[in-house]
Amino acid sequence: MSETVERHEFGAEVGRLLDLVVHALYSDREIFLRELVANAADAIDRRRFEALTDPALTMPADGSIRIVPDKAARTITLSDPGIGMTKAELAQNLGTIARSGTRAFTQSLAGAKPEDRPSLIGQFGVGFYSAFMVADRVEVTSRRAGSDEAWTWSSEGAGSYTLAPAERAEPGTTIVLHVKPDAEEFLEPIRLQTIIRKWADHITVPITVAVDGKDEPANEGTALWRKPKSEISEESYTEFYRHLGHVFDQPWATLHWRAEGALDYTALLFIPGMKPFQAVEGERESRVRLHVRRMFITDEANLLPPWLRFVVGVVDTEDLPLNVSREMLQSTPVLARIRRAVTGRVLTELKNRAKDASDYAKFWANFGPVLKEGMWEDAEHRKDLAPLLRFRSSAVPEEKDGGWTSLPDYVSRMKDGQEAIWYLAGDDAEALAASPQLEGFRARGIEVLLLTDQVDAFWPERFEEFEGKKLRSITQGAADLSKFAPEVAEGDEPADLAKLLPALTEALKGEVAEVRATDRLVDSAVVLAASAGGPDLQMQRLLRRAGRGGFGLGLPVLELNPRHPLVRALAARADAGEDLAETAGTLLDLARVQDGDTPRDPVGFARRVAAALARG
Repeated sequence: MSETVERHEFGAEVGRLLDLVVHALYSDREIFLRELVANAADAIDRRRFEALTDPALTMPADGSIRIVPDKAARTITLSDPGIGMTKAELAQNLGTIARSGTRAFTQSLAGAKPEDRPSLIGQFGVGFYSAFMVADRVEVTSRRAGSDEAWTWSSEGAGSYTLAPAERAEPGTTIVLHVKPDAEEFLEPIRLQTIIRKWADHITVPITVAVDGKDEPANEGTALWRKPKSEISEESYTEFYRHLGHVFDQPWATLHWRAEGALDYTALLFIPGMKPFQAVEGERESRVRLHVRRMFITDEANLLPPWLRFVVGVVDTEDLPLNVSREMLQSTPVLARIRRAVTGRVLTELKNRAKDASDYAKFWANFGPVLKEGMWEDAEHRKDLAPLLRFRSSAVPEEKDGGWTSLPDYVSRMKDGQEAIWYLAGDDAEALAASPQLEGFRARGIEVLLLTDQVDAFWPERFEEFEGKKLRSITQGAADLSKFAPEVAEGDEPADLAKLLPALTEALKGEVAEVRATDRLVDSAVVLAASAGGPDLQMQRLLRRAGRGGFGLGLPVLELNPRHPLVRALAARADAGEDLAETAGTLLDLARVQDGDTPRDPVGFARRVAAALARG
């Protein structure tokens, strides 16, 4: 070995630490390029900053990060015209694991004003060592700006490194990676370009990748969200939205703001104008992209709750604490505050846009069912979400606001003395609107909300009241309508069911909890109700479809209309002592069919109906 080459031991138990970096710290090998580019961008920003007070350090106007893959030599060369490093800095920054030159530099600026500080990325001093995931030897040649001396740091990632004098025409740093046999994919220019577009597309430093001897731009170089809103056109917003979401529609809403103070971040978010096509229901996690100083970190930070997962965009923060891998975010109070702030801003936008009923109806048609999920799973935001919900209603025609109404509007229309917000859940709005369940309510002018999304079977039980009014399913328990006089004539006097009710109850023993008279029917003879305290009928249907029919459902209640001719005739037969066992089963099946359910025994039901028609 030449006498000018110095061999040094790493300043830590590097064998164990490098093994951790290479095999455990990062989940994806391509991260090495993001880390090296981040370091190069920091070096360029540091030189620009120091040149403000020392013109001799001024960087060339065309300064860029240049990446050159060489398949024949099996190397990747990355060079930058940044601040560079002296021999001592090479030993300190690269010879000591977890010592970060960027961190040390940032600490030296502790007294500087925020607007005077450069925006640097590196923090933990281990990103550089990710190069050993793809290289079995790494050489770093660097010349400090303002110095004529260059040095080369070299290591195979074992227990030592060497330092030797070198030549470099201009200040800056050149890194040569000698690529491992199993990492040949990274010698392809297109692979490197793809990685840059994914992780570093928006950093301001130009990045080029050599393709067939020609340097080609690899990053866009502009972070749209960092620009003032006054400088961004609607066309630019739309273009960025389409690029981000891989869609072709116009955004329904664009949210762009900068937060400074206790939290320092910039956000550019979009609410899509169309529901995305999904052949199969996708993941429920939010995919808003997290950037740190323009460098993409992850889209798995869950910056918005699952019930806002339709929102796309970018959140770029200056001071988010990250763990050493920068892929797995710490559960820090800072990140939690950013999440709360971003969620609150989206909710505020929805509240403002909801004032235009026809415009909001477009959003609701696309994403209403997703937003309702928050009513079930997010106690913190349940009260904020409630006024944003929209429903079909028995009292709102299609031509008015698209047929949608809100809880505040419902409450404003409630009858004097009405204590509950009534709803009926099912699979289809048209079928619900024609349901016998509504007859008594409609006859008394009481509005009923029609809920048709699957989540509607769940969330009302966790949202007990709105503006002091209870939410109640009209199928759950006995609906007391006696205090409200019918607005239409009720027809014949009710029949005496004193013998009919116990006869049917005995005939349907084990299939219904009770048979009782009801005043909530007008045109129909029978209807089903859920027993008080149990799940409503729609929830029971969903549980049965899921194979959980015995999961504490209890037995339904069969309600009879004492004014209906059929019930009057049956009451007379019961008074005469006739056996009504088969008729009781037919009544129960009839009630099930009316509610969109199937008869207990479809073949038997068809046989009994056919026989009745023949007798008729």
